[in-house]
Amino acid sequence: MSYLPWRDAMERALYGPEGFFVREGGGPAAHFRTSVHASPLFAGAVLELARRVDEALDRPERLTVCDVGAGRGELLVALGAQARAVDPELADRLRLVAVERAARPEGLPAWVSWADRIEPVPAGLLFANEWLDNVPCEVAEVDEEGVARYVLVDPASGAERPGEPLDAADAAWLRDAFPHPVERAELGRWREQAWSQAVAAVGDGLAVAVDYAHTRTDRPPFGTLTGYQGGRQVDPVPDGSCDLTAHVALDSCLAAAARANPRVTHSLWTTQRAALHELGVSGSRPPLALASSDPVGYLRALAGAGEAAELTATGGLGSFLWGVQAVGSLRMVWPQGWQTLMS
Repeated sequence: MSYLPWRDAMERALYGPEGFFVREGGGPAAHFRTSVHASPLFAGAVLELARRVDEALDRPERLTVCDVGAGRGELLVALGAQARAVDPELADRLRLVAVERAARPEGLPAWVSWADRIEPVPAGLLFANEWLDNVPCEVAEVDEEGVARYVLVDPASGAERPGEPLDAADAAWLRDAFPHPVERAELGRWREQAWSQAVAAVGDGLAVAVDYAHTRTDRPPFGTLTGYQGGRQVDPVPDGSCDLTAHVALDSCLAAAARANPRVTHSLWTTQRAALHELGVSGSRPPLALASSDPVGYLRALAGAGEAAELTATGGLGSFLWGVQAVGSLRMVWPQGWQTLMS
């Protein structure tokens, strides 16, 4: 067996020449279901957020919406189509940019740009849905003597063995991030660096990360690394056959970006349930009287309510965390109940 640090193994398995996210085929949607795939209501909520950013920036000549970790561009395609239907004036000013390391999909509308790295967002919204959980990271485990060591993995089988003790930087991160004893953890410095670089690309606007995540008050003591393949959760074998994902220390990412960028004015987090409710997505059933007056409209509203319920379900998609950072001249009114890290 040939063992590698988990970070190297994840990089090869996800983004190497035949990696899970870059090879041809159906893309991530063939293996797992995100909020984007669950309902067009999610794209509508992101569009509403972009409209609020647009208003707060006094309707700039060009408003960029940058989707980081864009899959096959599904979010921007839906967002652009909805903008054309409900707000043609904004649609004319939108610059939609998908960031993904895979090749541009065939048939993607010309009005969606494609890039393999984050480009400047002079004014607008940078949105990263389930991106940070796929940023490769090291895994640490505490041995019987209480020493935290890197975990090494065999890419072909997923078998693990302990490696060297953590270096000073990773040991400090683990000590600072976890207020309680931990047996195993994914180390977050690379996610912090990735998010800081993403936020730094925003001139004036909003950067939003949505993900499986935790904060200092609820760090998992046994790690969260897992795999997904064909719609099922599987063992995390870094051979390129499955998604590899680990929950994100989201508050640490926000704090790191704020430290690195003095133009960050506000850092907040909330649940997806609260964020989508604020943006107009509700799972409430339509009034029964509508079934008599407009049966087709009632069925349409009922289907929408079901989709909204899935997007906002506690314990499911609704428990994802949204990390929100305002940059530059953006001034917005934040809903009560959103947790503020700094202001």
